Amino acid sequence: MDEEGKDHRWFAAFYALESRVTERGKMAATRRRLLEGLSGDVIELGAGTGANFEHYPPEARVIAIEPDRHMLKRAQAKLAALGAANIDVRRAPAEHLPFPDHSFDAAVVTLVLCTVSDVPQSLAELRRVLRPGGELRFMEHVRGEGALGRIQGFVQPAWGWCSAGCHLDRRTEDALRAAGFELTSVKRSKLMPWLPMVRGVARAPA
Repeated sequence: MDEEGKDHRWFAAFYALESRVTERGKMAATRRRLLEGLSGDVIELGAGTGANFEHYPPEARVIAIEPDRHMLKRAQAKLAALGAANIDVRRAPAEHLPFPDHSFDAAVVTLVLCTVSDVPQSLAELRRVLRPGGELRFMEHVRGEGALGRIQGFVQPAWGWCSAGCHLDRRTEDALRAAGFELTSVKRSKLMPWLPMVRGVARAPA
């Protein structure tokens, strides 16, 4: 989870440590199901420490971007350990993707839209670089309903300061629709007991 233009050395270290625990459980299986069947040219926004890398099918040619140089170093180390020749990691922000229009067959965002500095701009960039009808595979924590959402909003300033700008209370499904994506599959669960999560597939306009 990274914010454009900022580096977070200590958060990157904490996130890497936390991931070692969470990825041993159901999160790894969730990532694997989310990414299965991908093929062709794929862009991943916010690669973080590279948690998705081992779950990409070999048929997918992946360019994974990450703006935070400390996260990027960890992602590069993860990639080197895996030896996955079909994945390339580059430094770039989600809001300004350095690729021509219609460059990719599919896109992946996992636990990153909570932290990008400009969600509409990031999604507009994804639409631009996706080919018509291209898939967007997503897995994001979102604002809860009712009292839970109000509590998330109340603690957001402190949470964002501690977690490299992460937002607890973003309405990601609404943002995807506003950006012109069609949500074709949505599953709801909980990343933590107090943190709802949505995952699924959206499509760029044909």
